[in-house]
Amino acid sequence: MMDPALAHSPTSTADSPAVVAPPSAAATAEAARYAVLRRLGPALKHDMVVNLQAVAMMTEVLGAKLERGVPSQSELQNSMARIHRLAREAVANCLRVVGWLEPAEDESIGVREGVDECLALVRSNFNFRGFVLRTELPANDFDVSRVLLRHLLLASLLHLTDEAPAGGEVSVHAEIAGGMVRLALQLQPGRGDTEAMPFEPPYRQVLWSDVQALADADGAQLRREDDRILIRLPRMVATGPVGIAPL
Repeated sequence: MMDPALAHSPTSTADSPAVVAPPSAAATAEAARYAVLRRLGPALKHDMVVNLQAVAMMTEVLGAKLERGVPSQSELQNSMARIHRLAREAVANCLRVVGWLEPAEDESIGVREGVDECLALVRSNFNFRGFVLRTELPANDFDVSRVLLRHLLLASLLHLTDEAPAGGEVSVHAEIAGGMVRLALQLQPGRGDTEAMPFEPPYRQVLWSDVQALADADGAQLRREDDRILIRLPRMVATGPVGIAPL
């Protein structure tokens, strides 16, 4: 005979609804980072292979020259020097791409350099989608967290353009005041220089809840005003060891 206490237990019947705990703030932020990286996958892959393709092409050219006859010593040395230079650039590019996947948490970067780095990664993709990226950045040095800037800026850009019905112009304006930098991202629909192409995200759209989760996880200030997103980031001073460039 069943124990009466067990008969009233919420787990004793098969049709009792399962209690699922809501995801933690850390898990939500991690899911948002994953979504942003998945959306950046094609651009990161292109950056990784572009120099490797150049090395392969140079090697094929040198092989064709050797098949036609032994080239002069100076020509052979010049070709090998080009291949060596391209190989070093390929290694540096691969390390930069890995930095997006496994970043140094305490790494800082100047606002202008950091914004330019992010926009250079996605500019071609945005142009293909009919969006033109423009910037107005301060000339003075002001360091912020590289990881935080990357995640928040690119998540905000993806969110703005995912919601846009067509192409347009996206401007990124930065100003420094009170020991913080304020980034203003403004979408002007229909003001792009190129016609928008049919676009389906390769993964999923970046939602406002994703952007908010990233800001909350790192204590950044964030506000949405229609087609405008405002981000406030504090100054950061790197405390880690100085990195050494690959040889």
